[in-house]
Amino acid sequence: MTASETNQDPAAGSPAWELLLPAASAPARARGRSLQAALREAVRSGRLVPGTRLPSSRDLATDLGVSRGLITEAYEQLTAEGYLRSGRGAGTWVGDAVRAARPRAHDLAPRTTGARADFVPGTPDVSLFPRAAWAAAQRGVLAELPHHELGYPDPRGLPRLRTALAELLARRRGVVADPERIVIVSGVSQATTVLGFVLHARGLREVAVENPGSPQHDALYAAAGVATVPVPMDDEGLAVGALRESGVRSVVTTPAHQFPTGIAYSAGRRAELLDWARSVDGFVLEDDYDGDFRYDRAPVGALQGLDPERVAYAGSISKSLAPGLRLGWLLVPEALAEDVVERKRTMDLGHPTLDQALFARFVERGDYDRQLRRCQRAYRERRDTLVAALEAHFPGAEVTGIAAGLHVIAALPERYGPQERFLTRVGAAGVAVRPLTDYAHARTGNEHGNGRDEQRGVRLVLGYAHLSPARIRDGVRLMARAVAEGLD
Repeated sequence: MTASETNQDPAAGSPAWELLLPAASAPARARGRSLQAALREAVRSGRLVPGTRLPSSRDLATDLGVSRGLITEAYEQLTAEGYLRSGRGAGTWVGDAVRAARPRAHDLAPRTTGARADFVPGTPDVSLFPRAAWAAAQRGVLAELPHHELGYPDPRGLPRLRTALAELLARRRGVVADPERIVIVSGVSQATTVLGFVLHARGLREVAVENPGSPQHDALYAAAGVATVPVPMDDEGLAVGALRESGVRSVVTTPAHQFPTGIAYSAGRRAELLDWARSVDGFVLEDDYDGDFRYDRAPVGALQGLDPERVAYAGSISKSLAPGLRLGWLLVPEALAEDVVERKRTMDLGHPTLDQALFARFVERGDYDRQLRRCQRAYRERRDTLVAALEAHFPGAEVTGIAAGLHVIAALPERYGPQERFLTRVGAAGVAVRPLTDYAHARTGNEHGNGRDEQRGVRLVLGYAHLSPARIRDGVRLMARAVAEGLD
């Protein structure tokens, strides 16, 4: 009796050995491995269920048109691995040890809400990514990269990239940039986590954060065993008096363009913040997330330039090129440098060398400066479009914060409130917006008017960089229409 007569696949109603036909047609050198892989997958997936008796090696070889030796070898290999079982004179059977389910790849990447217009803040327009220039840089790097640079890199990063970044950051952001103290990371999130581990190892268990501020800081520092202490903001920046009262010795700030309020720290507040750091022998962790994008004047230089021994400076290419590239930098004070480098080394043995060499070439040839100018023009136009649309459709609306970055704060008159009703109506109309209250840290509730109970009007954090001017206008029009129906 042949294999086709003795072994049916109950799920498919066809001979189970037909699962092996594609493998039997593989090139001669790969045929044995292909047969083993196909048979293994048939058992794992459940197409061959536990207790199924397999054809004899002679019958199966005849039906598949392969040598009996290949089948015998496959049976022996899978028996050794536990997929099959056999006994002298008892034939070969599918074992009952396998419990593996068919693997499924789930995509956990953040996705848009599917709204007709989603004003999510902080999202760049990835369609502006310079594919042609990036591909040219990649070809150049692959042609010129020495073989030894494909080995494990310096955990700080390739000297070529650190040197290029030192020049770039000094020129564009006014930092004091020593290539020896630049560490290449996979973005500001990794920079934050690395610093959290270093602070924890030094006995620090708390770090201050701006309130309102980025909600990501809580989870990132918690992963390193460090708790966040929210400190309120005022019109000039972080309230240093409250910072002193907190008793912490480190603080995370966004002084060039505070997220989310959109203010720039005043010169006086910058000086106060650094005086505090010196007085407590502490550190300021500067997140320069969108410092290159200022539309009404030249960007204000980084805080790090005023005291490089008290300020750790972090940035990335997420807003200027694409978040998916996962490439950023951390410029650290000398007192933290050794610990940061060691933590980076134990975390991942360094950033991928090809990516580093590619970005170094991109910077050296001026392509990155051109990309920044391109984004600057596009984002400024979109901000202007959003401001004009708000003025046209929401009379009395006030846009606060400096003309910079990828989002604005829009304060709407009380007649459009209460805020919860406003959010419900615009959401039902297919427009996704985030209120400023979403960025208030829970531990301080309603301080300085940031809590929900004190919110009589509507204050929104509106991102615009990822939306075309037409979609911005349509989104604001949809919001206005939804609210007008509720006012009638």
